[in-house]
Amino acid sequence: MRTRTLAIVGVAAIAVAAPAAAGATTVPGTEPPETAGGTETTISVGTTPDPAACAEGLTLEDDVLTIATGEPAFEPYVVDDAPESGEGFEAAVAYAVAGQLGFADDAVEWVRTPFDAAIAPGPKDFDFNLQQFSISEERLEVVSFSVPYYSSTQAIVAGPDSPAIGAASLAQLQELRLGVAAGTTSLALVEDVVQPSADVQVFNTNADAVQALSTQQVDGLVVDLPTAIYLRDVEIEGGVVVGQFPPIDAAPGEDWGLLFEQDNPLVECVDYALLRLRESGELEEITTTWMEEATEVPVFDLE
Repeated sequence: MRTRTLAIVGVAAIAVAAPAAAGATTVPGTEPPETAGGTETTISVGTTPDPAACAEGLTLEDDVLTIATGEPAFEPYVVDDAPESGEGFEAAVAYAVAGQLGFADDAVEWVRTPFDAAIAPGPKDFDFNLQQFSISEERLEVVSFSVPYYSSTQAIVAGPDSPAIGAASLAQLQELRLGVAAGTTSLALVEDVVQPSADVQVFNTNADAVQALSTQQVDGLVVDLPTAIYLRDVEIEGGVVVGQFPPIDAAPGEDWGLLFEQDNPLVECVDYALLRLRESGELEEITTTWMEEATEVPVFDLE
């Protein structure tokens, strides 16, 4: 169990050639956001410290790595709500990190936590948690995050009879009535990049936006890709993710990190694990398998 205290070393400037996944879903780049850590450091390719040696004695239970996910956990992040299978994007990332930390698959124990409980302050019953947690300054006031393991893109989700289905080009997107949730980066993308003929409809919440879609007030909603997948699979009967936007400056992705109890010294070790997974290309392979091939969401042509 945790018996030593380490300074939490942020990896805000890392000289690692991080591969970008093909298409629009990407492994985060070589400079993770400053919100992912504290003190700046530089690690050259091939010199990343051993994650297993770093993690020795730092888990909640000796010789066990306790990982949390949601209740339930949805595809493509966890297949059939069974993270222990290793099937699904986040289940696969979790086991890859565990391996880097020196834990065999049978030494991994899964627990379930509600999303809001995980990001609340206080002690945790897990070593780390992954439920598509976006790294933010507000959350860093009460929890800690690893460097990013994924950066999402923007997408359009529609109902089964929407004229948005089949749209692929910028000209086709401009003819659609599009909706967004207030306070999101989606609004800037629609107004500055798509520039639709009709005014963009802005809704207070995603729930309001989904209601507008169901009553055909809009042809499609612009949200981040993971939200689009969730809405398609859970909220919108017969829903379709029409396509995703390529990464562009007007639509920066949201970086996801593994979540920890605040100031948990294990964060540093997991950062090393993720850096090694980037260097080897394994994180790119996992991302391609589960966030591109599994979701099969086409990329819009903005030329």
